[in-house]
Amino acid sequence: MSQWIDACGTGEIDEEDLIRFDHGGRTFAIYHSPDGEFFCTDGLCTHENVHLSDGLVQDYEIECPKHNATFDYRTGEALRAPACVNLNTYPVKVEGDRVMVQI
Repeated sequence: MSQWIDACGTGEIDEEDLIRFDHGGRTFAIYHSPDGEFFCTDGLCTHENVHLSDGLVQDYEIECPKHNATFDYRTGEALRAPACVNLNTYPVKVEGDRVMVQI
C-alpha cells in the first residue's frame, strides 16, 4: 500500500539538481527541475545500480556517474546506452515547503 512520505524541504534542492532519499531500505532520487517542479525516481541506475545522486542533472535529464547513461527524470525513460531499462517514477506533491513522495 502506498503512502505519502515527507522526503525533504523544497529549499534543500537547488534548481537543476537532485538529492538522495532513502526510505524503507530503498534509495530514491528527488529532482528540482528548471521550471520549479519536483520529481522522484528510483535512486539507482538500471544499468549497474550506481547511485544517481552522484550524477549530473541538466535540463530534464540525469546522467549516471559511472557509464554516462541518461534518463528523463520526468518519465524515467532511458535515453542513452548503456542503460536500456527505464527508471521507476513516483508521484510528488509540495505541501508548504515540504516535498512529499508517494511510495
